[in-house]
Amino acid sequence: MTVSTTSIVRPRRVERRLGGRVFRSPTAVISLLWLVGLLVASLTSPIWLRYGPLEQDLTAVLQGPSLAHFLGTDELGRDLLSRLVTAAAPTILIALIVPIVAVAVTVPLTLWASRSLRSEGVMNRISEIVLSLPGTIIILAFIAAVGTNMPLVMAAFGLLLFGALYRVFFGQAKSLQKQLFVEAAAVDGVRPSTASIRHVLPNMSTTVIVQFVLLFGIGIGFQAALAFIGLGPQPPAPTWGGMIQAASRFIFQDPWMMVPTGAILALTIIAANSLADVLAGGTAMPPPLVALRRKKSKTPVTEIAAAAVADDLPAGVSVDNEVEEGFPMIGDASIPSSNIDATRNASPAPDVISIAGLGSDDEADVPPSSPAENEAAVAAATHGAKSELIVKDLVIGVDGGPALVTGVSLRVRPGSVMGLVGESGCGKSVTSYALLGLLSPGLSVRSGAIGWNGADLAHASEKELQRVRGHEIAFISQEPTRALDPMFTVVSQLSAAIKRLRGVSRSEAKRIAAQLLTDVGIVDTPRVLKSYPHQISGGMAQRVAIALALAGKPRLLIADEPTTALDVTIQAEILDLLRGLIAERGMSIILVTHDLGVVADLCDDVSVMYAGEIVETGSVRDVLMRPEHPYTMALLAADPHAITDLDGTTRLASIPGQVPLPGSWTSGCRFAPRCRFAKNECLVTVPLEPRSVGVGAVRCVRKDEVRGRQEEWRLPATTGGRR
Repeated sequence: MTVSTTSIVRPRRVERRLGGRVFRSPTAVISLLWLVGLLVASLTSPIWLRYGPLEQDLTAVLQGPSLAHFLGTDELGRDLLSRLVTAAAPTILIALIVPIVAVAVTVPLTLWASRSLRSEGVMNRISEIVLSLPGTIIILAFIAAVGTNMPLVMAAFGLLLFGALYRVFFGQAKSLQKQLFVEAAAVDGVRPSTASIRHVLPNMSTTVIVQFVLLFGIGIGFQAALAFIGLGPQPPAPTWGGMIQAASRFIFQDPWMMVPTGAILALTIIAANSLADVLAGGTAMPPPLVALRRKKSKTPVTEIAAAAVADDLPAGVSVDNEVEEGFPMIGDASIPSSNIDATRNASPAPDVISIAGLGSDDEADVPPSSPAENEAAVAAATHGAKSELIVKDLVIGVDGGPALVTGVSLRVRPGSVMGLVGESGCGKSVTSYALLGLLSPGLSVRSGAIGWNGADLAHASEKELQRVRGHEIAFISQEPTRALDPMFTVVSQLSAAIKRLRGVSRSEAKRIAAQLLTDVGIVDTPRVLKSYPHQISGGMAQRVAIALALAGKPRLLIADEPTTALDVTIQAEILDLLRGLIAERGMSIILVTHDLGVVADLCDDVSVMYAGEIVETGSVRDVLMRPEHPYTMALLAADPHAITDLDGTTRLASIPGQVPLPGSWTSGCRFAPRCRFAKNECLVTVPLEPRSVGVGAVRCVRKDEVRGRQEEWRLPATTGGRR
């Protein structure tokens, strides 16, 4: 079987020109119309304006809007509309000098600095020197030397922006220099300078254009500021800054004069910034790490899943096609409704399986659940006991792409610990994030249910999820730095969470924060409360993160590999802490891990995941002592802590290959390409069936034949064939 190494997210059509993005955005179109219209109106003003910018009418001084003067007049009776429009073209054209000079100087130097460490060191020192210069004083001294020559002043201002702009460009250029396509160009003999211009600069184009537009807006504001303090073009030449200065002098006699003069400057700068925002991607805020707000779609979930399946099937094949004779095209193994397969009892298969014959998700993907089945899953999940989490037939996928998790079902009893085990890439973390609606943008729950206290969290609104997050279900990540903000002390972060979740006063929140730190085993509580996250150790930071998760008195704690980044001693202390929390608070815990030793030490039940589906469930004793799925056997055989007779063991097991990427899963058993016990009968859909021993389920058609043969994983063998 050939496993695709491409990204699981289906690539979208790349816009070769930013014009497509601009003209599809109403904000960008309005901004462009304003800027271009203002420039054209200013250049053509002698043709259509009734009054000249210097024409005075002393009988109409400081008048408001009228039919004769649409925007009123100034202190000398000059028409405000004429002066504002006439000043627009010089202001816009001179402001363009700032980004032109800054970008023209910074881009070549940045590309040169990113190519070698020596040039990088030189340019870093130069940029630091430029950043340390007092820009305002230098500009004032420059004006004193050359006068109010605005083109020269704007050019000098552009040079002073080199330091800040270099910092913005250098990080991206340095990252691009390390990309494989740049290294490949060097291997092909392309000169470093040519490679930078051909490969690095085009990939920086969006950043360069965005910064250009932003500096254009800054140039307009800077030019107006100089004119306001009398260092711009001198009267009677009309300038926006000079007109604002005049309006401020007569603010009590004619307040209206400030409105059009200030409005045109503000609208022009806003238009430039809005245009830069659209060019940067259409949002003025950084992209979210998690999609907290769900899109409401009128399309049923089952239709969305069906559309995703149709997208993944080859041309000419539909989801409802019958299975062709001799080709094992089947539904997903984790959906109960798809477990009936006509090929299951077909003609006898040969003893040795051919791995090349395993179909992939290019032939069949996850079939959609029917509305009745989805309603049944929701009903089953939402009728559990209080504080009992029931996940039923959960399917998570990329929007417009393949499924990442299929048919996952879990039951976490109150006061128990459920271990979720598997290699990296099996879907453990994605499943845990879905339980709180914290899926990354582009991922969504396609079907299934997550039952918690009578509610279905899989399809709950953001308002409903906010009532659950922190209050009833909390989350601990493997990296405490994701939960602790380096800008704030521990006490401020804990107090803020406690005040929000418990609704107590500030003093009471600080008292509870100190108590929580004591509960998680921190002895020097006053010092830790005053510390910043970087001032405490990794183990202590993880304890603080656990205390933060306990701020809202949750009944369920989702711990995503909480001990991975810690050494063995600290790991044991954290496990003891979690064990104590279970005993004292009666909490339930979902422990996501790949460490079977941690599972054996802490968990009551365990679910083993592989390639986005559950392959074995049961109590810890049943799964670890009497495994029935070959994947569980292989994991145990590869764990030195699980070997009782280490002296008599010659080697640890090594599972060949790697976890297949979503979109390349086989039609039948997804572990078959790596399994030493695989046969042709593994090509068909494999349902979860009750365990032979104990309570739980196993996804293996040969579980009765392979049970007890886990020691064979420590012997050399060819995968895909029977020993």
